[in-house]
Amino acid sequence: MKKIVFGLVILFIIPAFAFAADGVKIGCIDFQKVLNESEAGKKAKSDLEVLIKSKQTVIDEKGRAIEKMRGDIEKQVSVLSAEAKKGKEEEHEKLLREYQRLVQDSQAEVKKKEFDLTDEIIKEIREMVEKIGQEEGYALIVEKGMVLFSNKDFDITDAVIKKYNELKAKPKK
Repeated sequence: MKKIVFGLVILFIIPAFAFAADGVKIGCIDFQKVLNESEAGKKAKSDLEVLIKSKQTVIDEKGRAIEKMRGDIEKQVSVLSAEAKKGKEEEHEKLLREYQRLVQDSQAEVKKKEFDLTDEIIKEIREMVEKIGQEEGYALIVEKGMVLFSNKDFDITDAVIKKYNELKAKPKK
């Protein structure tokens, strides 16, 4: 619904700007491209991949231990008493629940980390886009995902990436 309303607003506002002034500047930015191609975005992606690999290693290790236990139980089933078999199966089920909890917790942690990393970058990009809009006299800058078509001349994504990389490269005071 929001996209439809936004689309209708754009549909009526852009022609109004065109009639109101010949020199109206309109820009378009692809946030996903900025996230993927900016240095901060690449670093965030790398940090996330390291976290995922570390979590996956722990999960794989726990999974192998569960499989080994299952195999041991199957090998010993003929020599175990009913009570011992039941105890081993309960221990296996407990490990399986712990494994499932570990997987869920790891997924939640990765999602949270991804949100934290990208949220910070998006906030900085929004501030930068606002600054660019004011300094360079843009009447409107929209996110590319909301636009069905735009002339490539409206796309300021590469300029934003360049300025954002320069900003992040400067030593903090």
